[in-house]
Amino acid sequence: MGGDKNVEMPAYSWERVSNNAIEDLHRRLRSFRPAATSPTTDWDRGIPAEYLDKVVKYWLELFDWRAQEDRIASYPWVRGTLEGTVATAIHQRSANHGAKALVLLHGWPDSMLRFERVLPLLSDVHVVVPCLPGYPGALHLPDRVATPTVMAGDIAAMMRALGYADYVVSGGDVGAIVAHIMASRYPDAVTALHLTDIPAIRLPADLRSQLSDVEQEYYRDARRWRSAEGAYRAEQATKPHTLAAGLSDSPAGVAAWIIEKLHGWSDCNGDVESVFPLDDMLTWVSLYWFTNCIGTSFDPYSAPALDFGPITAPAAISMFRHGLVPADRPLVERIYDVKAWATHDSGGHFAAWERPAEFVRGVREALELTI
Repeated sequence: MGGDKNVEMPAYSWERVSNNAIEDLHRRLRSFRPAATSPTTDWDRGIPAEYLDKVVKYWLELFDWRAQEDRIASYPWVRGTLEGTVATAIHQRSANHGAKALVLLHGWPDSMLRFERVLPLLSDVHVVVPCLPGYPGALHLPDRVATPTVMAGDIAAMMRALGYADYVVSGGDVGAIVAHIMASRYPDAVTALHLTDIPAIRLPADLRSQLSDVEQEYYRDARRWRSAEGAYRAEQATKPHTLAAGLSDSPAGVAAWIIEKLHGWSDCNGDVESVFPLDDMLTWVSLYWFTNCIGTSFDPYSAPALDFGPITAPAAISMFRHGLVPADRPLVERIYDVKAWATHDSGGHFAAWERPAEFVRGVREALELTI
């Protein structure tokens, strides 16, 4: 409960992109030089050249950033300086002052826009959607590395500033890691968890020896996935500044890097526009481009795996079968106090966007776990 207006986190007007920045984007798109690649028409080797060419032309000739920006700016934004950092979030307050509070944490390669489709379904609770440090919407602070631990501390400070003594945290991807850390470090504040991904956690040797064949298979699946799909992760973790140098100077490069994941990680059955129509897709990409945060969005990847430890907050888990490496309940119960579990045959990495009703169902199960 809480959420009283607080001078530490005052209302904030979303900063508009300048006309010069839009013209600079268009200039770069007009100068787009397609890569010389071996012939292929599918996505096995990355985004097809023909598809990227289509995206670039649409971005230049038909995409209306101002219309998308107006929608983004219409959300109830707050921003404040807290404990040496600057925090930015959407703060959607319920008409019921005593409603429960919920924190929604996004991942990569997305932003707070992951939750646009669920915000209208959660008007009866206080919802805070932070812009994770280093990601679109967050103020760039050059002296800080935005690790998940840093993010957890910033968000906990933000919730205190907003007047919330306790709250439920929902997260996926990077957001799931941050949610785990928050539950570990702030157990009195985090009353329940809702997760759509299970973070990488170092299990102690004695526990690893107890894993069943099914649980062992999860780790084998994870290794196979990293071998086939994990090159991006290795580069973002080990040489992020080299990658950032190329992407930060090329809007087509940023688009290729992000859209490949929107295609490969969503439940789109090969048609990425069935999940992300071009206007939505390019809104997500444009937000990374205009905020120049693709490089800092890599910061969490250099952080080590989480240590195994007790998480006392009860958890509701929503597993979407087209996620990266979905886990089964017995393994997850070794890490979390699982009180509610749902497996969905549809939906992928971007569950809140792809399957908002199912995602909200899991969130409500977590809210019901609180006293």
